[in-house]
Amino acid sequence: MGDLPTGTVTFLYTDIEGSTRRWEQHPAAMKAAVERHDVIVREAIEANGGQVFRRMGDAFCAVFPVAPQALHAAIAAQRALYDEAWDEQVAPIRVRMALHTGQGEVREGDYVGQALNRVARLLSVAHGGQTLLSRLTCDLVGDALPPGAGIKDLGEHSLKDLQRPEYVFQLVLEGVPYDFPPLNSADARPNNLPAEASQFVGREEQLEALCSLLRRPDVRLLTLTGPGGTGKTRLALQAAAELLRDFSDGVFFIPLAAINDPGLVIPTIAQTLNMKESSGQSLGDSLKGYLRGKHLLLVLDNFEQLVQAATSVAQLLAVSARLKIMVTSQVTLHLQGEQEFMVPPLALPDLKRPPPLEALPHYEAVDLFVQRARLARPDFAVTEQNAPAVIEICHRLDGLPLAIELAAARIKLLPPEAMLSRLAGMAGTQNSLKLLVGGARDLPARQQALRSTIEWSYDLLDEGEKTLFRRLSVFAGGCTLEAAEAVCDAGETGAVDVFDGVGSLVDRSLLRSASEHEQAPHNLGEPRFSMLETIREYARERLEECGEAQATRQRHAAFYLALAEKAEFQAPMMRHSTWLEKVEAEQDNLRAVLQWAIEQGETETALRLSGTLSYFWQIRGNMSEGRRWVEVALALPGASAYRAAYAQALLGAGVIAWFQGDPAAARSWCEESAAIHRELGDQRGLALTLITLGQSTLFLGDAAKAGSLLEEGLALHRQTGVKWGIAQALFVSAQVKVAQGDFGAARSYFEESLELYRQLGNDWWVAQALNSLGDLARMQGDYSTAQTLYEESLGLFRELRAKTDLPASLHNLGHLAIIGGNIEQATALFKESLALHRGTGNRPGIIESLAGFAGVAGVRGRPRRAARLFGASDALMSAISAPMWPAERLAYERNMAAARAQLDEDDWLEAWEQGRNMNMEQAVSYALDEADIE
Repeated sequence: MGDLPTGTVTFLYTDIEGSTRRWEQHPAAMKAAVERHDVIVREAIEANGGQVFRRMGDAFCAVFPVAPQALHAAIAAQRALYDEAWDEQVAPIRVRMALHTGQGEVREGDYVGQALNRVARLLSVAHGGQTLLSRLTCDLVGDALPPGAGIKDLGEHSLKDLQRPEYVFQLVLEGVPYDFPPLNSADARPNNLPAEASQFVGREEQLEALCSLLRRPDVRLLTLTGPGGTGKTRLALQAAAELLRDFSDGVFFIPLAAINDPGLVIPTIAQTLNMKESSGQSLGDSLKGYLRGKHLLLVLDNFEQLVQAATSVAQLLAVSARLKIMVTSQVTLHLQGEQEFMVPPLALPDLKRPPPLEALPHYEAVDLFVQRARLARPDFAVTEQNAPAVIEICHRLDGLPLAIELAAARIKLLPPEAMLSRLAGMAGTQNSLKLLVGGARDLPARQQALRSTIEWSYDLLDEGEKTLFRRLSVFAGGCTLEAAEAVCDAGETGAVDVFDGVGSLVDRSLLRSASEHEQAPHNLGEPRFSMLETIREYARERLEECGEAQATRQRHAAFYLALAEKAEFQAPMMRHSTWLEKVEAEQDNLRAVLQWAIEQGETETALRLSGTLSYFWQIRGNMSEGRRWVEVALALPGASAYRAAYAQALLGAGVIAWFQGDPAAARSWCEESAAIHRELGDQRGLALTLITLGQSTLFLGDAAKAGSLLEEGLALHRQTGVKWGIAQALFVSAQVKVAQGDFGAARSYFEESLELYRQLGNDWWVAQALNSLGDLARMQGDYSTAQTLYEESLGLFRELRAKTDLPASLHNLGHLAIIGGNIEQATALFKESLALHRGTGNRPGIIESLAGFAGVAGVRGRPRRAARLFGASDALMSAISAPMWPAERLAYERNMAAARAQLDEDDWLEAWEQGRNMNMEQAVSYALDEADIE
C-alpha cells in the first residue's frame, strides 16, 4: 500500500448484508461468492483512482482523492454486483455502501479521526444494495453524476454516537433496484444536546478517558475543571453525545452561565427536565421524586459562580444510584465522591524542534487552528512558509481553544505571519480578564493570552461595532434582533447599525447565532444571538469603563418589562403555548432585569415585572422562584408608595400562593390588593383580584363569601367587556356552585365560559371547561355525556401536550370505565394518569390515582387490597390538607362502600390501618406492582 492521501479526501466503506447466516449454511458457496465479490469491489475502487487501506472480513475501506472518483467506484461496483450470476444457494449478494468526505488524518500508516466514525455510522444504517452519501459528499458530486444515475434525499438522521445528525442521500441507478425500507438509524435517547455548528477537533484521549470514567459505576459526580476558554463545555457536550446510548432515561444539558443565584440551580434543572411545582410539594422535592430510579446523565455547565449550590447537587445524587452528574467549572465542588477531571490545553508541537509539515495535523492546537481558519477562508493551508508562524501563534495562545478559534477567524484579514506580529506586539498588555477564580487578580498566562486575543478582536472593530459589542453584554441568555435593536440603538448621532453590526460580530466569532436545534423549544421564528461568557465579561468591562452601563441597562429593563406586560395582556387571546414560549425564551433576561431593579432601587420596575410574571411562573411550575422574586419586590423600601404596581405585585403573590396550596396567604395578599384597586378605581385589576380571592376563600371553606366575591368580579368583567375575564370569572363561579350543590347554575356558568373560550380560541381553557362539564355530568349520572366531554377534553390536552392537565381527563375516564365494567381499560387509564402525575410531582393527583386503583380492586373482588389503598389515599390526602373535588369525592365514597360491603368490619379496619401507615412511594409501588394480580 502506497502513501495514503491526506487533507480533504472521500472515504468509501462497503460490506455484504447478512453474510454471517449464509456462511453458516453454505460455507463453500459463500467462499466462492465472497472471492468474486472481492474482485468486483477492488477492481471498481482501483479503476477509479481509489486505494484500499483496510479490510475487515468482507468489508472494504477505501479512500479517494476526490469525491466523484469514489462515486464512480460505487456505481461500477453496484452495477457489477447486481449483474453478477450468483450461486442460488447464497444469492442475492447485496452490498451496502457509504461515502463521506472529510479530513484524512494518517497516524502510524492508517487513517484515524472523526471522518472514519461518520462513514462507518452511515454504513451501519444502510440496507444491502443501497449506497448512501453524506451531505458534503453529495454537494461535491452534484455535477459529476453519469447518465442513468441520480440522487435521492432521505432527510436528516441521528447516527449512533455522533452528536451532529447527518443529512443522508441515496444513489439511484437506472436498472438497479433503489426502493429500500427506512434507514436503520436508531432513535436517540431523550436529550436536549445542542447541535454543534463545527467539527469537534482532537481531544481523543481526554474524550475516551472521560467516557470511561462516567461508565464506571463508582463515578457519580465528575467535574471538568480548567480556566475559561479551555474548552470544558465543548468537551463535556461531546462526551455527553458519546454517552447517549449508555443512559436509558436520557442525557440533558443545563447551561448555568446566565445564573448568579444559587437558589436558581434546582429550578433551572427542573425546567430543563420539564418539571413543574405542584401544590403541597416544593420544586426540589418534586425534582427528587422525578429523579428517583432514573438512569440519567445531567451536564451542569458553568458552575463556578454557583458553588454554594453544591449541596443541592449532592442531594440529587442521593436520590438515585443510577443518576450521574457531569459539571464544568473553574473550581471543584468539594463534595464527597467527586471525581475531578482537569481539562488541559490542546496538544502543541515542540516550538524549538518543530515537526515536519505532514505531522502538524496530529497536534490538536494546530489542527483546530487550521479547521477554523478554513471556515473563514476555505483555501487556507499550512505551508512550509507559514508553518512556523502557525505553530508560534498556537503557543502564544497556550493551546486554548477559544483563543485559537478567535485568532483563526481573523485569517481573512491577516496571514499567519502578520497575525503573529500583532500577538507579539501585545504581549506586554497590563489588562486582565476578570474571571471568577476566587477573586484572584494576578491571572495565569493562559487567561492573559485569552484576554489579549479578545482585546485584539475588539480593537479590529469600527466604532459602531465596538459600541454594539459593549451594549450587547447586558443580555443574559442571548437576545433576538428586535431586542438588540431596541436596547443597543440609543438614537444618538451616528447611531449603531444593529442589523449590520450583529452580522459583523457573528462573522468575527464575538457573537454566536443559535441554530434552530439550539433554539428549541422556543423557536418562534426569531433568530437568537449570544456571547460566550468570557467574551461577554470582557464586553461588560468595556461597557462600565465607557460610562454607558446604567443607560443601557435601563433600556434593557424597559424593553423586557414591556415584552412581559404585552405577553400577559395577550395571553388569554393567544393559543396557550405561544406566549409561554415567548416569555420562557427570555427568562434569563427577565431575571437579570429583576435583579438589576432590586439592586438599583428601581422599585416600580421590580413590582410591575414580578407581578406580571406570576401567571407564567404558575403555568411553568416555577412557583417557588416566582414567589421569592415577588416577595423581595414587595419588601423594597417605599414599595407601597407605587400603588398600582404594588397592587399588581400583591395579586401576583396571591396567584402563586393559591397554586402552591397556600390559600391563607393567597387570601391575605389578594384582600390587600383588592383594597388598593378599589382605592384607585381600577376595575380591571379589582376584577382579576376578586377571582383569586374567591378561589382561596372557597378553599378555606366559606363558599357563600366566595360566591359573593366572584359575583362582584363577574359583574366588573361584564362592565369592562373583556371576554377572557368574563370567561374566567364564570368558570370559577361555576366551581363555587358545584361546591354549593347548585348543579344547574354550575352547568350554565361552565357552558357560558366554554363558549367564550371557544370564541377566543384558547384551547387550554376550552379543555378545562369540557373536563369540568364532564365532572358535572358524571355526578348527575349522565355517563354517556360525561364520556364524550372527557374524551374531547383529553384530545385537546394531548394536542397541547399539557402534561399537568392531561392526567385529570385520563383519571375521570378511568372512573367511567369502572362504572361500565371495563376493568382492564380502567386500570390502564389510572396507570397512565399516575405516571403523568408523578412526572409533574402533582401529589393530590397521585393520591387520587391511588383511590382509582382502590376502586378497581373493589370491583375485582379484592376488598383487602382496596381497603389498603383507600386507607393510604385518605391518610396522604389529609397530610397535605387537600380537599377532594366533589366528583372525585362521590366516586371515592361509592367505590369504597362497594368494597367495604365485601369484608367484615374488623378485617376492613385492619387493612385500612395498614394502608394508612404507607408513605407515598410505598403506596404507589403497592398500586402498580399488584394492579393486575387477581
